[in-house]
Amino acid sequence: MWRAIASNALTLFIVALVVVAGILAWGRRTYDGPGPLAQAVCFKVEKGASLSQVSRALEDQGVVRDARIFRIGTEYSEKSAKLKFGSYLIEPAASMADVAGALTAGGQSTCGREVNFRIGVATAEVILRELDPAANRYVEVVRFDPAAAVKPPEYVEAAKSADLRWRITLAEGVTSWAVIQELRAADFLSGDVEDIPPEGSLSPDSYEVEKGADLKALVAEMEARQAATLAELWAGKAEGLPYKTPEEAMIMASIVEKETGVAEERPQVASVFLNRLAKGMKLQTDPTVIYGVTKGQAPLGRGLRQSELRRETPYNTYVIDGMPPTPIANPGRLSIEAALHPAATDYLYFVADGTGGHAFATTLEEHNKNVAKWREIEATQGGQDQGGVQGN
Repeated sequence: MWRAIASNALTLFIVALVVVAGILAWGRRTYDGPGPLAQAVCFKVEKGASLSQVSRALEDQGVVRDARIFRIGTEYSEKSAKLKFGSYLIEPAASMADVAGALTAGGQSTCGREVNFRIGVATAEVILRELDPAANRYVEVVRFDPAAAVKPPEYVEAAKSADLRWRITLAEGVTSWAVIQELRAADFLSGDVEDIPPEGSLSPDSYEVEKGADLKALVAEMEARQAATLAELWAGKAEGLPYKTPEEAMIMASIVEKETGVAEERPQVASVFLNRLAKGMKLQTDPTVIYGVTKGQAPLGRGLRQSELRRETPYNTYVIDGMPPTPIANPGRLSIEAALHPAATDYLYFVADGTGGHAFATTLEEHNKNVAKWREIEATQGGQDQGGVQGN
């Protein structure tokens, strides 16, 4: 009798183990398997929310099938204490494991609204945009001048949100003076800088910041990125270049940056100026002359006058020999690469060709023909600046 009871108990125990194992296996498959989402959503984790609250919200919004399984699986994987406040993009059919990973990964929000403070060569603008989860692209909400006395109500309201992402973007070719002036107008930064950073020392890049970030620390990060880029590229520079220091390469890079916005022709532009230096010719580049007039503190807003082309300044490359004493802007990585890896050409001249790029020439005769073609195009376009270098 006792043997029968023991046998039945053992059987029941084994059955229970099988049932429990089956439940665990089902739970694991449910936790790791595809989720119910048909299209991406932006899920927000409220500040201070518990795992139970988040689990229920996920189930209510159709992100997961079962809040209890999500909670148990997240606790079992030791992620329950790592929930991050913010808004996160959840992809279609994301498993519970994927969702838990998205909500506990480091860093800022991956969706929701973002402010991009863009500093361009001539102007600055603030763009508030919002991620469309279904299309996985940002949609602009409002755009405005950061110097505006009255900010758009959409921006004012969005700025109150704790999970709003903040980004600063510097365009290639912007001057250090312009960067600092515009950053001082950013109402989401704090502090100030005492001096304008040296020209060329700031990296044109995108910087994700937190609201209230220190301006001085941000500028230090911009300088650190540019210094790292220059050091990296200088270490692998081509042989036979005339630069004695990395700073001289940065001067050339800034000239290349201001002369063309076409990435593919930057090595050719660099070759023109290096070829001219090698032959003892003056660089004769308008952007340096303009910098001598404006000191980088504002766009010239007009064509150069003949008196300005004749006036002797340290930056007038129609008058001085060699390069100016400092960079004339903050060049991007591609322009630095071009200065340190110029194309192998015999070009000595270039002029705008009407397509946004330039026509290059080896001889003055060929260059004059290119200039004549540009003059014809220029006449139909209202007398734009021709750019490029002139003949001696």
